[in-house]
Amino acid sequence: MELRPGYKQTEVGIIPEEWNAVPMEAITTHIGDGLHGTPVYSSNGEYFFINGNNLHDGKIVVTSETKAVAHSEFVKYRKSLSDRSILMSINGTIGNLALFDGEAVVLGKSAAYVNVKKEVSKPFVYHALQTEIVKRQLLDGLTGSTIGNLGLTTIRSARIPLPPTEAEQRAIAEALGDAHALMGALDRLIGKKRELKQASMQQLLTGQTRLPGFGPTVKFKQHIYGSIPDDWNVKPLKLVSTMSGRIGWQGLQQGEFTENPDDPFLITGMNFKDGKIRWDEVYHIPTKRYLEAPPIQLRLNDILMTKDGTIGKLLYVDVIPYPGKASLNSHLLVFRPIGGQYEPKFLFYQLGSPAFAQHVELHKSGSTFYGLTQDATGKYPVVLPSVSEQTAIAEVLAEMDAELASLEQRREKTRALKQGMMQELLTGRTRLVSPKESHA
Repeated sequence: MELRPGYKQTEVGIIPEEWNAVPMEAITTHIGDGLHGTPVYSSNGEYFFINGNNLHDGKIVVTSETKAVAHSEFVKYRKSLSDRSILMSINGTIGNLALFDGEAVVLGKSAAYVNVKKEVSKPFVYHALQTEIVKRQLLDGLTGSTIGNLGLTTIRSARIPLPPTEAEQRAIAEALGDAHALMGALDRLIGKKRELKQASMQQLLTGQTRLPGFGPTVKFKQHIYGSIPDDWNVKPLKLVSTMSGRIGWQGLQQGEFTENPDDPFLITGMNFKDGKIRWDEVYHIPTKRYLEAPPIQLRLNDILMTKDGTIGKLLYVDVIPYPGKASLNSHLLVFRPIGGQYEPKFLFYQLGSPAFAQHVELHKSGSTFYGLTQDATGKYPVVLPSVSEQTAIAEVLAEMDAELASLEQRREKTRALKQGMMQELLTGRTRLVSPKESHA
């Protein structure tokens, strides 16, 4: 492939002629790792004992499981961390990063640190360490058979593409930092919207808040999981909904999956995530297998729930693509209303509530592989406002879901944009500083 004018081929790919592919040891003052041992923990310690699993998305994350140590242990085991330090996970999960910002920490052996020279942009190096070309070098140097270990020698020898001036490095880092900040803002907004939806579900599904045209609630009565309006009914799930599942045959064991896209689908709990079926991952089965179990032939507005292994994962069926036929494996239940007593989307939200999760915990069986029987599922007390009120509640919650989906789609587009920016900016394909300025 012919090189563009002004570019050259290097160990890290094609970069501008004035850039260099430099090893990490050339742009750092020190590369080291944490304590190879266990400090004396202290319940009143002022310093957190940090390992690779505490590094996430550029920050040190302290959890309830993070141990602490006293000042004397900090003095004994402290490393030369400063405002020039980048932390990296080097055991198990490789390459998680955090920008050290003076936190009171002691490093464990699964965390390394690189101290960037003052004449090099630390944020630029942080972003460069996330590129595929650098991550590939680090992964290629792993040792260990079951749990990967990243050695300091491999980090020191890993090469990154480096612009010649800190000004160009800084311009690139700032552009990528802006994209990262936008993603962070979207993440926070999505988190707030999820919290709002959960609060709204709690209020609407228990009648503590009534929508216009319904109520107001004058009297409450006690439900097993709290009080509900006196004009709402409560019935066991088995009296308001069918609960059908396949008995025995799962397809995979008998090797009956087909490659024919005109054959029906077989849905498993592995095929849906975040409320959507990933249809491109679903296997097909012979039509005879689809026809032999009419109760579990998928229909629009069905509710699906996993009942074995990971219990209670839910899906509302709002689309069935060509060929428009699908069946279920034996680890799923499908719910359909009996006598029109509930709006399907309302029941879907009710089964996604903390109350139903608590019911699952109380009634699941098994020691290592948990299951929930149809009988136990059918005992759940379903709260039933009028169908018109159910529909109104479901519409409000569905609007919240649509807003969340839109925000999540925007976040994914922003993530893809940032990845594209990294590929362009960190290889010099797109320059924020002209070649003349880069020599200045």
